[in-house]
Amino acid sequence: MSAEPDQKQLLHLVFGGELASLDGVTFKDLSKLDIVGIFPNYASAHSAWKAKAQQTVDQAQTRYFVVHLHRLLDPDATKA
Repeated sequence: MSAEPDQKQLLHLVFGGELASLDGVTFKDLSKLDIVGIFPNYASAHSAWKAKAQQTVDQAQTRYFVVHLHRLLDPDATKA
């Protein structure tokens, strides 16, 4: 999957796992994190996140997250 030549690449990471408690974002076991993947835009990352979240709907302490990697790679681009 390659980006269009004139389309800006905005990388997003989707990952998740079982949380230690429902009121925080500390994972119970880091060795069991589920790295879903890195996606070229928010729309595809959101789609992957939604699919994983729906698969684990009965596991209350399992959460998935979307991380905006492009903001970490170029923090000055988020200042406006």
